Amino acid sequence: MIGLGSMGYGMAQSCLRAGLQTYGFDVVPAQMDKFLSEGGAAGALDNIAGTLDAAVVVVLNAAQTEEVLFGAQGIVPLMRKGAVVMACATVPPDFARQMQTRCNEGGVLYLDAPISGGSIKAANGQLSVMASGTAEAFAAARPVLDATAETVFELGDTAGAGSAMKAVNQLLAGVHIAAMAEALTFGMTQGVDPEQFVEVISKCAGTSWMLENRAPHIVAGDYTPHSSVNIWPKDLGIVLDIARSANFAAPITAAALQQYLAAAGMGLGREDDAAVAKVYARNAGLTLPGEA
Repeated sequence: MIGLGSMGYGMAQSCLRAGLQTYGFDVVPAQMDKFLSEGGAAGALDNIAGTLDAAVVVVLNAAQTEEVLFGAQGIVPLMRKGAVVMACATVPPDFARQMQTRCNEGGVLYLDAPISGGSIKAANGQLSVMASGTAEAFAAARPVLDATAETVFELGDTAGAGSAMKAVNQLLAGVHIAAMAEALTFGMTQGVDPEQFVEVISKCAGTSWMLENRAPHIVAGDYTPHSSVNIWPKDLGIVLDIARSANFAAPITAAALQQYLAAAGMGLGREDDAAVAKVYARNAGLTLPGEA
């Protein structure tokens, strides 16, 4: 497991529970030490790469994915033929296809496997995986998929389809969080208490999974990052790049992106993405729960 952030760490834990010998690697040594203390296998990546059945890459973006696979210390040239790379970051579909081609040239299988569900589902082995790749890639990755996912959508026999579906999901997820923040703070201007907002709207037609998951963070005044604000300029940027290449207008996505950029500009980039509500609160002169 390369990338022991909020999603990768939970996935690594799920692999351990499933009885898989699992190595965990991250740029933060403390994350690696913590995983070792929980039963993770010990070994330097360059030493064990040739023994791996699967390398699961759960990093931030395309650039980091490419660095892990083909950079100066890239893992793919060290892997045995028939091993699989399971790439989970949100990336453009064209990039996923390029990575599949380059992996296959070295005899390594590639599964385009973006993930959804959040850190709690990652830790419980209940993710949704939007995957595409050859039958051989799916077969090689099956033990990891069984350990980490509740639902695996098999979307095609070549890379790119999984990343395309993830872009659709991220469009909706990013817009829904921003819309939740707008609705919650709009309600406050009309005397609707945030806690009451969650109680009522979560049972009405205006709800969404993101509303039910993120609005309680605002009510609690707890912006511990399960998914940070900084994720969204990247992911919605990918959506808009794809849209541009397809000559497709996505104005609602663009509007949501501006709110995340504003939040990042306020210094909130590392906070939970529910902190986008602070942009609305600041502009309306509102005080959110837990703030002085």
